[in-house]
Amino acid sequence: MTPWRDVMPRQALVAGNWKMNGTTAFARDLVGAIRDGVAATYPDQLPGELLICPPHPLLQGVQALLANSPILLGGQNISEHKSGPHTGEVSADMLHDLGCRAVILGHSERRSLHQESDALIARKVAAALQAQLTPIVCLGESLQQRQNQQTLEIIEKQLSPLLPLLRAQPQPPSSWVLAYEPIWAIGSGLHAQPEQIQEVHAFIRQQIQQQVGATIASQCRILYGGSVSPGNAAEIFALPDVDGGLIGGASLKADSFLSIFAALSTPQTISNS
Repeated sequence: MTPWRDVMPRQALVAGNWKMNGTTAFARDLVGAIRDGVAATYPDQLPGELLICPPHPLLQGVQALLANSPILLGGQNISEHKSGPHTGEVSADMLHDLGCRAVILGHSERRSLHQESDALIARKVAAALQAQLTPIVCLGESLQQRQNQQTLEIIEKQLSPLLPLLRAQPQPPSSWVLAYEPIWAIGSGLHAQPEQIQEVHAFIRQQIQQQVGATIASQCRILYGGSVSPGNAAEIFALPDVDGGLIGGASLKADSFLSIFAALSTPQTISNS
């Protein structure tokens, strides 16, 4: 499959998913360290976008800590509904009102633990786009599916409901982010090989090209998530169809998160030429 990096430069993105971790004091210390590290290391220009996605109760406090910082704020989930009698749910408009720029959707933990279907995730993506939030939509296979050589079949199934939205949306394709997260490589100690990562990323981009068009395929960003660390980030980010990372556990440590972010290459692009 043809790498798309040379066709259209895409702005790199590193996003930190805190999952259900953190307190107000923890957020203050971690965000302060990340913010200060970014300010000291990148006085003029960042090598890409840097996004923090804390649990919903911490969003307002983190938003205040990020004032006058180039670091972006995101949420971890939204309801498919705009408002109404949905106790415990959070709408896309609420996140936007708090200053969020993006939201993680379809994470494997939401799919497996909360039985979120591909169709439901597509409806949440539509709600995010309507609220002008960038959806970061996770795709990935289980270890059994990988062993049964079903990886591309599963990715195609998860991607299929999203393509009509990508085709129809008025916003630029760069406002979309997909994230390949092999379930078997998330916090398991197992690691996907670079050729496995590139194969799936290229397949995703090829599917978009075939179903939606080459221009959109060249602009849509695809992140990798799955035990990304300071030790392997540079190798992963150098892959032609990888546009950054969705980081879990390593995003809870300022030094690790900043080291992963530093693995991005040329400022404002992800070109490695």
